[in-house]
Amino acid sequence: MSESEIDALVFDVLGTLVDEPAGLRAGMRALAPSLDAPGIERLLSLWQQHIEGEQRRVLDGARPYLASDALDREAARLVADAAGVDDPAAVAAMALSGRRLPPWPDTVAGLARLAERFPLIGLSNASRTALLGLNAHAGLRWHQALSAEDARTYKPDPAVYRLAVAVSGRPPERLLMVAAHAWDLRAAQSLGLRTAYVSRPVGDPPTSADRFDLYADDLADLADQLDKADGLSR
Repeated sequence: MSESEIDALVFDVLGTLVDEPAGLRAGMRALAPSLDAPGIERLLSLWQQHIEGEQRRVLDGARPYLASDALDREAARLVADAAGVDDPAAVAAMALSGRRLPPWPDTVAGLARLAERFPLIGLSNASRTALLGLNAHAGLRWHQALSAEDARTYKPDPAVYRLAVAVSGRPPERLLMVAAHAWDLRAAQSLGLRTAYVSRPVGDPPTSADRFDLYADDLADLADQLDKADGLSR
């Protein structure tokens, strides 16, 4: 695959470009400073299980669509109850911790390098408001940032990926979906998008049955591979 075959890059955000668990842990430490590391991990697991479970219920039609802000508020209340915290201000701050996620060390420079050659589209399950705060906090550079809220569903629903296809104005096969989650790439692949897996400590690794177009250690490696592929095609 060469650069000339790709018109735009579409990036997953949570986990791929920002370290979501690290940001949530920081919020939980602020919520309950006396908790030890195992206690924080239990709260993190509770948060993640709630968000994933409720998004799945939306996808399955068992619950009407709610934007990620509402799910974060629900998760924050669950975490606060489990930690024995009943301060409304502390719970509200915890609910906003998903907007204060640190970028991975290679993210900002990697996006800047790739943005010199490709339009960059962010495609996230985060709400429009959450995505704005998240992008600003982490210093993410986009030409367009799209929220699944615009499709009133969540990835991996095909409607979310169609947002990026529609905005790009290009056929799916001219877009490269970049993610640290194999499930995300499979869904994009099913609509005809090209795919690039980027390894992250918190991602969903590919299985032996997956066949993605590119496999990269980080964004610098992804840019190098696109450079090399383009050079070979000339």
